Amino acid sequence: MTRTGGRAYRKRGWSGLIKDAVLTLCFLFLLTLIAARLQGGGSDPLTGPFRVVDGDTLAAGAERLRLVDIDAPELDQTCERDGQEWQCGRDAKSALREFVSQGATECRGSERDRYGRLLVTCHVAGHTLGGAMVRSGMAVPTGMITYRSEQASARAEGKGLWAGSFVMPAEWRRERRLEQEGNGFLAGLKDVLSLGWL
Repeated sequence: MTRTGGRAYRKRGWSGLIKDAVLTLCFLFLLTLIAARLQGGGSDPLTGPFRVVDGDTLAAGAERLRLVDIDAPELDQTCERDGQEWQCGRDAKSALREFVSQGATECRGSERDRYGRLLVTCHVAGHTLGGAMVRSGMAVPTGMITYRSEQASARAEGKGLWAGSFVMPAEWRRERRLEQEGNGFLAGLKDVLSLGWL
C-alpha cells in the first residue's frame, strides 16, 4: 500500500457545502456593498444648479449637500498668512465657487449627516470637487486615505491654508462651541451672583 501525500482526503458532507455556499453569498454581498459605496451609493445624480454655502457645502434648491471626505474652514474662521490675519473661510467658499463654475457639476450620495445634509461626491471637469479643494489647499481631508496625496502636494507647495498657520476646522468648531458654552455658563453664574433674580 502506497501513500500519496500528507493527509488523507475526507469527503465533505452537506453541512460543509452549505457553509461554503453561505460564505460565498456573504462575500458577494460584501463586494456589492463596497462597489455601491465606491460609486457614490448608486443614487440618482444631482446636476444643479448649485449654490455654494461654504467651503464644503453646496445647496440645490432647499437640499443641502455636504462634500464627503473633506473639511474646509468655517465662513467666519480666520487664518494667518505672512503675519497677517486673513479670511480663510471666505476664501474657501470662493475657491469652491470657482471649481463649481468650471463646468457641469454632478453630485451623488445616499447618506445623510447628523444635520440632515446629503453626503455627496461631486465631479466637475474630470475631477472631484473634494480633491480639487484639498489640492488647492483650501480644505483638508477627513479620512485616512482619501485625498492624502492632494494634501501632501498642497502642503509642499505652500498653497491655501498651508501658506501660513491655521487651526484645523474641526478643532476650530470645537473651540468655538466650548467658548460659547462657557459664555452661557458665565452669564448665568453672573445673573445668579448678582441676586437680581430676587
